[in-house]
Amino acid sequence: MNEDAHGDVRLTAWVRGRVQQVGFRWFTRANALEIGGLSGFALNLDDGRVQIVAEGPRENCHRLLEWLRSDDTPGRVDGVTEIWDTVRGGYDGFAIR
Repeated sequence: MNEDAHGDVRLTAWVRGRVQQVGFRWFTRANALEIGGLSGFALNLDDGRVQIVAEGPRENCHRLLEWLRSDDTPGRVDGVTEIWDTVRGGYDGFAIR
């Protein structure tokens, strides 16, 4: 995993379970904003998963990932798959798509 000069990283996570029509993207955005320093988006996929892309400090991305895997999320999370990458940028805040 490559970090830029500020220690920023890109987290892409795919969340499986009952995570659509339960406010999952909204709560993910609210949590990302509460953690701070993150930009990206949460997107419903056609197969029922939610994809989350978050860029920012590694520690903040880890906090978001921990929340995704916690019991505090809406709906029911059966599993989270993630990959880490280099920041690509281009996001204005944290969006629901």
